[in-house]
Amino acid sequence: MRVLVAGLALGLTLGTGSLAGAPAYADRSDVLARTPAQPLAGRLVVLDPGHQLGNQNFPRQVGRPVPDGRGGRKPCNTTGTATNAGLPEATFVWRVARLVQARLERLGATVELTRSSNSLDEWGPCVDARGRAGNRAKADLELSIHADGSLKRGARGFHVIAAPDRGRASVRLARETRDVLEHRGLRAANYIAGGDGLDLRTDLATLNLSRVPTAMVELGNMRDRVDARRMTTGAGRAAYATALTRAVLRYLG
Repeated sequence: MRVLVAGLALGLTLGTGSLAGAPAYADRSDVLARTPAQPLAGRLVVLDPGHQLGNQNFPRQVGRPVPDGRGGRKPCNTTGTATNAGLPEATFVWRVARLVQARLERLGATVELTRSSNSLDEWGPCVDARGRAGNRAKADLELSIHADGSLKRGARGFHVIAAPDRGRASVRLARETRDVLEHRGLRAANYIAGGDGLDLRTDLATLNLSRVPTAMVELGNMRDRVDARRMTTGAGRAAYATALTRAVLRYLG
């Protein structure tokens, strides 16, 4: 799903109200001037709402091996997790992603989603396609949105994942996202090594196959009563969306 932002790149300096030298948008002629009202004009963001609601109905397709970005293969996708009351991860992250999309578009960004629906009749896309989505779009960044399903006693909180050998930009995006989530009052996961809300991993195809700055955020543990309460309310999802929007804005400056 892609919404194009039309207009002329004027190179208006953010926050100063004065014209600066026009930047060279070599491959984008459809961008607006960056103004205080639209600081993300000319930026392209890919949002990846993890899984698909119908993955459970397509076991053969979802179990098919795909490249993992490390020379091996792994299953195309999984069904994701759910709260104890039955809210699927796919539905939760879809709702958050759509809220983030709306906020980013109001700030002038072009936004693409890796899936265009949350449907029991659809599956995928596979993790390799998700990882390459930002490459194909020539995005400024990709943010993969998930929630965890840890069964560890007392496990709660968010964490942000990056592949450390995919460049400093991805790690910086993960750190910026972590910092904003904490600043917005969300608690870093108490069950991830280090306890600082940052997890560096090399086993996730979505991160391994990306050539643009990419981070994966696990917004909380759906099996935890406190985290689940936030995830199942409109106000809670709006709080997550606001934090992720601020993280993108902070990273892109």
